[in-house]
Amino acid sequence: MAGETGASSSGRVLIVDDDRAVRDMLAEYLASHGYEVAQADSGAAMRAALERAVPDVVLLDVGLPGEDGFALARFLRERYTLGIIMVTGAGAVVDRIVGLEVGADDYIAKPFDPRELRARVRSVMRRVAGGGATPPAAAGDGRIRIGRCLLDLKSHQLFDRDGAAVALTSMEFELLKVFAEHPNQVLSRDRLLTLTRNREWEPFDRSIDIRIARVRRKIEADPDNPQAIKTVRGAGYMFVPG
Repeated sequence: MAGETGASSSGRVLIVDDDRAVRDMLAEYLASHGYEVAQADSGAAMRAALERAVPDVVLLDVGLPGEDGFALARFLRERYTLGIIMVTGAGAVVDRIVGLEVGADDYIAKPFDPRELRARVRSVMRRVAGGGATPPAAAGDGRIRIGRCLLDLKSHQLFDRDGAAVALTSMEFELLKVFAEHPNQVLSRDRLLTLTRNREWEPFDRSIDIRIARVRRKIEADPDNPQAIKTVRGAGYMFVPG
């Protein structure tokens, strides 16, 4: 690493790990590439750091004492718009899956090359800066956060924030998939019907409205005040990544 050079980066990173040597090593490396770095050794220290400054990306160790990384990832995802990279054990495949299901954007397994970590930090920062136009972890995983849930495009499943599967009909999945692939775009009812290509649907506004109402009950924290799939009066509906 000593001989590595590169363009200076910008952004704020919070490292949450109970191993001081790991924190110091990562902080020194990232700072040498232009990042503003803060450190925390626990959930309480993380919250205190967040009160001082909200980072662009949090590097979050899964194996923290007390509140583990999964609980802290849920806390972060519910309250902040930032990137989350889970740091897991080398063979902990389940940890990686659960991490993505609770809202992490990416993960990296120990031991890792700091250069790989920096590449992942840059990638997640680009997603965050893009306002969600690139789905979280979609590059290799096919999972997209939509409302309080995670949509898995490969398995055609929807998961809640605790990782439990949420029942979906094939038509509801197609509708969510279309919204996920067209973030921040107003889609008319006719456009939704065309994009879903579902021949069972009838081309009447009310049929689309009913299905969207059902989907909202599954993905919205408050279906009566939807934040993920919003109604655009006189025009249609729009998915707003959170």
